Amino acid sequence: MEKAQSEKRAQLEKATMALQELRNEQTTLVENRQKLESQLQENELVEAEFKLLNDKARVYKMIGPVLVPQEKTEATANVEKRLEYIRDEVKRIEQRLEQLAKDQQAQSTGAYKLQMELQGVSQA
Repeated sequence: MEKAQSEKRAQLEKATMALQELRNEQTTLVENRQKLESQLQENELVEAEFKLLNDKARVYKMIGPVLVPQEKTEATANVEKRLEYIRDEVKRIEQRLEQLAKDQQAQSTGAYKLQMELQGVSQA
């Protein structure tokens, strides 16, 4: 009886630690998503500004402390690629967050069942 209870406690502790790891990963992913959302907004603003420019407008790219001239078409293509990359990353993070929510629910349910079993054993 004591051995079974000890095993269940170890399982509960393991399940609780796994749940905490899932929550930590979720926190990290949410922070990363917020950074990406900020970058997405910045790049969308740049894209909107480029649409307002005529084709002969001068565009400069900052490389370190120096502004270097760049073709508008090249700069526009770079921004579009960045937007595509950021959107893909946000989508990937959203999918992972959905999976994490499912995993957390399953882990939480398992931990709850173990806890109820432990309480049932200790009450008996």
